[in-house]
Amino acid sequence: MRKLISNDYLTLLVRLALGGVFIYAAIYKILDPAQFAKTIWYYHIVPGQLINISALILPWLELLAGLALIVGAYYRGAVLWANILLIIFIAALASAVFRGISIDCGCFKAAAATNESAMPTIYRDIGYLVLGLQLLFSRSRRWMLANLT
Repeated sequence: MRKLISNDYLTLLVRLALGGVFIYAAIYKILDPAQFAKTIWYYHIVPGQLINISALILPWLELLAGLALIVGAYYRGAVLWANILLIIFIAALASAVFRGISIDCGCFKAAAATNESAMPTIYRDIGYLVLGLQLLFSRSRRWMLANLT
């Protein structure tokens, strides 16, 4: 199992895929922080005075984590941040489901009220977390900026 987890090609593929997802998710949030602040508000878990600062900081964390995963710079920190962010996203979505709040996640576009369950999004994020855990446990360091890991 260790050999599979540390496979150079698998690790590269996961780095590119997960990094790409984080970059893609960050773009709309960076371009429209006001709309992203509304998305955060819809979850009703962040105190009002922290919504705007969260809407400004969170997308940049996603972007930097995604870029660092792809190039392999500051790799351990990028993997750690990616996994922490995924756990936060899963917890926020699960909280919304538990409390009966029907919204789409706001992951790649502005969130809005919906009649659909957030469960498919939770499952997708759990899949991303599995990829993030593969990166966390992989010993592969091939195709990375070695002096910045």
